[in-house]
Amino acid sequence: MVEHTRTLGFKIAFAIGLGTMIAAGIFSLSGTAVAEIGSSAVIAFVIAAVVAGITAASYSEFASIYSENGGGYLFSSRTFEHETLVYTIGAMLFLGYTGTTAFYLATMDEWFFRFIVPESLHWLPHGTTGILAVLLLGWLNARGTEESGTFQLLVTGAKVAVLIAFVGGAFAFEGPTTAVGTFAGGFSTDAVGIVTIAALAFITFFGFSAIAASAGEIIEPRKTVPRAIAASILTVTVLYAFVIIAMVNSPIPAEIIAQEGETAMGRVASAFLGPIGQSLIVAGAIFSMVSASNASILAATGIGSLMGRQGQAPRPFSRIHRRYNTPYWSVTAATGTIVVLILLFIGVFPAEGGGLVPFDLTVPFPLFGALTLTDLGLTVLTGFATLNLLLPLSLVNVALIYSRRRYPDIERGFRVPGVPYVPVLGILANVALIYNLPVKGVIVGLVVNAVVLLGYLVWGGAPNVDELFEEVVAPSQPGAGRETQPTGAEPETEDRYRILVAVARPERAQHYTQLAALLGNLQADDPIVQVLNVTRVPEQTPFEAVTETAVGRTRRIEELLADVDVDAEYTVEGHTCQDVAFDIVQTARNTDADQILMGYPEEHTDVAEQVEYKTPCPVMFVDGFTDPTNIDVVNVGAGGGPHHQAALPLVERLGLSGVEINVINVTPQGGGGRAETSDETLAALSDAPTVNVQNVTATTVAQGLVDTAVENGGILLIGATRTRRLRKWVFGSTPDRVIDLADGAGVPVIVFAGPRGVHGPVEDYVYPIYRSLTGRSRTTDDSEEPTTAIPEAEQ
Repeated sequence: MVEHTRTLGFKIAFAIGLGTMIAAGIFSLSGTAVAEIGSSAVIAFVIAAVVAGITAASYSEFASIYSENGGGYLFSSRTFEHETLVYTIGAMLFLGYTGTTAFYLATMDEWFFRFIVPESLHWLPHGTTGILAVLLLGWLNARGTEESGTFQLLVTGAKVAVLIAFVGGAFAFEGPTTAVGTFAGGFSTDAVGIVTIAALAFITFFGFSAIAASAGEIIEPRKTVPRAIAASILTVTVLYAFVIIAMVNSPIPAEIIAQEGETAMGRVASAFLGPIGQSLIVAGAIFSMVSASNASILAATGIGSLMGRQGQAPRPFSRIHRRYNTPYWSVTAATGTIVVLILLFIGVFPAEGGGLVPFDLTVPFPLFGALTLTDLGLTVLTGFATLNLLLPLSLVNVALIYSRRRYPDIERGFRVPGVPYVPVLGILANVALIYNLPVKGVIVGLVVNAVVLLGYLVWGGAPNVDELFEEVVAPSQPGAGRETQPTGAEPETEDRYRILVAVARPERAQHYTQLAALLGNLQADDPIVQVLNVTRVPEQTPFEAVTETAVGRTRRIEELLADVDVDAEYTVEGHTCQDVAFDIVQTARNTDADQILMGYPEEHTDVAEQVEYKTPCPVMFVDGFTDPTNIDVVNVGAGGGPHHQAALPLVERLGLSGVEINVINVTPQGGGGRAETSDETLAALSDAPTVNVQNVTATTVAQGLVDTAVENGGILLIGATRTRRLRKWVFGSTPDRVIDLADGAGVPVIVFAGPRGVHGPVEDYVYPIYRSLTGRSRTTDDSEEPTTAIPEAEQ
């Protein structure tokens, strides 16, 4: 596998933290803060910065120990043993990050409707642009689009420049002396108001976690992460203080600023700098919110992926897209959650009324009285998101105290001074901020977390990926083939075409490995064959009970392969696992296999089904091969469907290597299948030197394929079908019948299945309907043969 490379230095790490913090918080909360408590807003923001700084110190110490991606959830899972507690931290952080993103994009939506969307379109539901933005960001993240280091620096520099221009406009408008004097006379003594604003402002400083969450990408993280976190928090605090000074000096009355709410900063910029200044602030605000949202989606995606790997979220969350190298299921889950939050808080239950629910939803709460939940809005969304950040952060502080006691000798690149007193102070400060959050936001957050936790307890979680299978025999050095590596040398397997051969019965390893080598050489130069034997561990049986059996099978495979000529380098390894299909698929993912080859299931069809359903790469199920080193004829059906099309590049390569290609077009007379046209198949084989088309009739398509293959000789290659009839068939009616008939006729068969994405399971049920609605009956023109065709064979 390709070794991970760290590429981010201090400047980029600093820019990540600074760029994430300069987002919706300062653009939306500054107006609300100044309208509520005047110049004391600076005190509120400093309090939020100090509280964030204490927990940031804990993050810094953990990041200096565990220099990987994952942030607070990773730190907690490495410290605490209680799975439910670790799950709760991960779930809350996931909701916190997605809630923060929803807040950013919902605020962006308000700016859009206030300054950009024309009046004629104000009939659109609020939240529309926010939802469109998150769908776009989710799509980009699923495809692997990420900011480069240089781009991140430019983005952050642009944000800072916009805020400096805003502050400069204020000082130029009033003059430095007047601006300072106005600010000095605007302080409030409302302690409760100050703490309340500090609680809301905390969300603006949570960007420090983005640095820790990216520790796996940072050069020398033990030194760089603490420095970047400290520098970014200090810089943002100073910058925010000047923004508050500018807002206090606004010529616009406080009551107007209060009415403007989240978009007040744009109105103030208009007073200082005119229309150009307003446009500058609006552009900077929107760009900042989108950029910070992207960082938060990445953080939520990383947590979801890690939870999936550790069995505390659906296991597909940990799957990495083969082409884009992203956890696409986790990205989808994060994107969907953000959409739901925007819809609920902004579209269905907006604070200003006029939502999609025409009646009040009042729920009694013993500690808080009767609360109406049909008017939520941005303030409640902020409380919801901040609660889901503050509670896990408190537990990260607890984890630091526990880690110091449990692992006193572990190497720590950075140490928080004053432990346990400083973390305890952080816990108390976080709890104090929670106490001052909007009550509705806290209630909604607690209810959602209770439901999520209950669902987890009912489900029970899944085993950790690393615990599901055990490698009892490590991959051997490349074996017989071209040039073997010197003893003790690591095989150079990076960027080489890799075929994973899953062998259940050792005596079949020779034929499967030789066939994999032959096909691998058609796909690329210098392929490597990875032979895998998985010994199933029965339930309630310890892994150790079958270790000896697994080792014996693996050694037997090595002995058998030593006696035959394999035209490629190969390795052999043995695993024990309770779920054989999972082991095969996970090994293919871990080793970045390009192809899987395994035998057709004679007994355990569920293994083949699961491998085909979840494979990250094409998979070939083979049956009946006795001499795989000599393939001179390949027979393929006219076929149809995505699996058939996915198999044709391999067929074409066989043709280019000199193998004779026969396309068999069967017209069934007894209802066993349907007639196909060979046009698409021939088009996909256009580079092959010679393609013979045989139009035959038979009782069933399977019968026609097998009988014709018997006459032609060679192998029969067909694609799995999507006419499963609710999984009555393993690979579809025709492939299953072909296997049965070919077994008696002595015809070697390959059933080819291409990788399937998120939409794959749905296609199994939709595709048969599509086929029946769009199917075309063959006409005389359809059955005309090209000049290279052999005479029609009537069956």
